[in-house]
Amino acid sequence: MDGPTTAAEQRAWELLASRRPEVVIRSAKATFDALSSCYTIRSFGTDLTISQTERRIAGRIPEGSIPLDLQGDLFRLAVLWYLANAKDIDPTGRLVNIQNIRGGDIFSKGSHILPLDKIAQRYENDMAGFLDRGHSLGGDVLTIADAALRLYPLPRLPVILTLWLADDEFPARADLLLDSTGELQAPTDIIWSLVTMSVLIML
Repeated sequence: MDGPTTAAEQRAWELLASRRPEVVIRSAKATFDALSSCYTIRSFGTDLTISQTERRIAGRIPEGSIPLDLQGDLFRLAVLWYLANAKDIDPTGRLVNIQNIRGGDIFSKGSHILPLDKIAQRYENDMAGFLDRGHSLGGDVLTIADAALRLYPLPRLPVILTLWLADDEFPARADLLLDSTGELQAPTDIIWSLVTMSVLIML
């Protein structure tokens, strides 16, 4: 998907071009086609192709453009930043609240507040719908809360959504967690883009 190229995005393209493909492949869990100079990574269960020659990011199938359509410029920058900077560190499986990461207090302020209330409203009594939507996005089911999903906006940056269904005493509630390695893989602004995408794509 094309869009306006910011100075930050231009810099990210330059950083990616300076990184050896074998390092990107290993660190970002990507593949690389030397003939076309294209990387491919998985995002929400679909393939994204990143063309260095054309400076273009696109889905290989129509559904693959969904993340780019939702948040366009921010998601493009997140993908590029990830490819140019990802570290060869596997997730630990230890989960942390999004607000407890370095700089995570922004997630409780102003326009950075995540619309988790919309997740709760949509799936308040629909566990099957919640899990089915996550499955369609390549997510894994976890056995925490009433229902939980591990989504992969990018391969080494899993996002965990938990859902507590509504009952006679309490309304439905949704929370968002990260693997403890998340803040090692990306700065807070990139994480904000990815977790926002993870919430919006479930709606």
